[in-house]
Amino acid sequence: MTSVPTPIPSRTQYVLEEIKRRILTGRLTPGQALVETDLAAQFGVSKTPVREALKTLAGTGLVVMSQYKGVTVRMVDADMAREVYDVRLLLEPEALKRAVRRGASLDDAREALTRADVATDTAERSLANREFHRALYLPCGNPLLGRMLDEVRDQAALVSAVAWAADPSWEREADEHRVILDLALAGDADGAARALHAHIASFVRRAFPEAQFEAEFAAAEESRKDGQA
Repeated sequence: MTSVPTPIPSRTQYVLEEIKRRILTGRLTPGQALVETDLAAQFGVSKTPVREALKTLAGTGLVVMSQYKGVTVRMVDADMAREVYDVRLLLEPEALKRAVRRGASLDDAREALTRADVATDTAERSLANREFHRALYLPCGNPLLGRMLDEVRDQAALVSAVAWAADPSWEREADEHRVILDLALAGDADGAARALHAHIASFVRRAFPEAQFEAEFAAAEESRKDGQA
């Protein structure tokens, strides 16, 4: 008999989404303590939905639970950025390439780009940015690949929040998004994938110049071999 996943209670879902929003927009900063009683008072709920929400966020990598320090927002450093963005560099351009080759609709990506352009605050722009990238990889034709990228999505957004707080670079990234989308809409799967790879790599390299990426080395080696062929 197939078991049906138990839905998250509405109060827990509300607390979960609100804490996540505050983390991903920089209102709750890396290393900041998340005290159940304080959060419960802020949201007007008991500690139970707060506790469940924090457990879920720990599972997605946004918060860390420690026996001694309690619950804190996950710290972002070069090692964390490298782990998350190396996965993106390996998988996301390939997913986009497949989406373009199968002629998938990219209307959602176009709409997300428009929402980012007209966003009035950091939260709206951050959400639109995340939706743009998801709209590129989700129609790749491989649901497992899409889910794998979804799993690192929140952690990538946390890296972005820290980077944007230090160096707001929305306009540059919006220009790069338009180039990626134009190539994809023109049916240039390889060109769109290369532009996406460069976009992802350049962003995290600016924020964490000390990070080294296995995926970048592999791409450089492949490019070198192609040049010798």
